Amino acid sequence: MNIPENLKYSKDHEWVKIEGDEAIIGITEFAQSELGDIVFVEIETEGEELEKESVFGTVEAVKTVSDLYMPVDATVLEVNPELEPHPELVNKEPYTGGWMIKIKAKNIADFDQLLSAKEYLDLIK
Repeated sequence: MNIPENLKYSKDHEWVKIEGDEAIIGITEFAQSELGDIVFVEIETEGEELEKESVFGTVEAVKTVSDLYMPVDATVLEVNPELEPHPELVNKEPYTGGWMIKIKAKNIADFDQLLSAKEYLDLIK
């Protein structure tokens, strides 16, 4: 299982790549493998300020639909435009081309509450 050390993780299986007070968010390799083939990603929260653990979108796989949860209080700056025509990127490239959103954190200290790669691995074992 690929769990990059340079990322932070949520208990809801989102990964977070922190860049100052901004971050890129996607779902982990573990999450996409549990969901199966992803056929649709719906995120309509661009420009919205959302609280931690609120739903920022959904991922639809062949067998199920799963909510996506905001890991910190933040404003959604951008949604990955490639996901609408190519939702399979979430399966093929969960940590690169399959990213979901870019955010601006309300408080960068909130990132400290996220899990390390080791803590996330312990969670999914």
